[in-house]
Amino acid sequence: MTEKLPSKLSIVIRCFNEEQHIGKLLSGICQQTISAVEIIIVDSGSTDATLAIASRYPVKIIHIKPADFTFGRALNIGCEAASGEVIVIASAHVYPVYNDWLDKLSSFFSDPKVALVYGKQRGNNVSKYSELRIFQKWFPDGPSGFQSHPFCNNANTAIRRNVWENVRYDENLTGLEDLGWAKRILADGYRMAYSAEAEIIHVHDEPLSRIFNRYRREAIAMKAIFPDEKFSFIYFIQLFVSNSINDLYNAMHDRMLLKKFSEIIAFRMLQFYGTYRGYRQQGPISTQLKDRFYYPNQWNHTRDINSSDAAERKIDYSSS
Repeated sequence: MTEKLPSKLSIVIRCFNEEQHIGKLLSGICQQTISAVEIIIVDSGSTDATLAIASRYPVKIIHIKPADFTFGRALNIGCEAASGEVIVIASAHVYPVYNDWLDKLSSFFSDPKVALVYGKQRGNNVSKYSELRIFQKWFPDGPSGFQSHPFCNNANTAIRRNVWENVRYDENLTGLEDLGWAKRILADGYRMAYSAEAEIIHVHDEPLSRIFNRYRREAIAMKAIFPDEKFSFIYFIQLFVSNSINDLYNAMHDRMLLKKFSEIIAFRMLQFYGTYRGYRQQGPISTQLKDRFYYPNQWNHTRDINSSDAAERKIDYSSS
């Protein structure tokens, strides 16, 4: 059974002090092949030029107090204001690569059982080397299609609004509200899919201290979603060593080993030590989900493969 594609999309963007990135995202949205788009910005107290830049575009801005912010609460507030049948969720520090990004995300919703679709992510020249490897692992070049485990990421995701009306985001989680939502909708019999063609660039230009905090709070959230899961000190050492060696091997292949050596060691140490500090799980996570989150890529070097029409679809940001 199929149904018509959504006639209107809403895009919800959570932001706080994103003046360096918000304009590029909004410019990319305005260049999409789908023009019936409602843009909603949920701002949690920006003090820079974020809102001044956003106001140059056709957006609706919703203000929340910084003290009221959680990832799930900001999304619920944005979704409440949305009128589209499908709600696209994007981080303020991403931007689409191609002008059919929204089309590729929304195409799966012709299946009435599809409640969530998430898209491919890549980094840029400011991304940490290990984060580029993580993007390759979490968001492969292909194939697109349905999946049975709840991995997804709200930096680049679309959900069906009428499903969200019955299953709202958990406002108490310290992160991974996307994973928690996906787990619940799969349990309710809905389907979710991955679109390798719906590609965005995700800019994570953060100091090493924030890497520790990010993975620590996500581990706390993972604990809440999967309460029986455990993450031992031995597991921390195993994952740190295996991922570091894998990254160093690929950096050597890329002739960047000396340049990236210390960055790789620091990133992987903070990633898994942060996870260890935040993790006190008591319930099982599926093998597929563990593989996607933690284990390194295959030893072979990988590269992005684009279709022959990529140049025509690619957005030109040179004047943004």
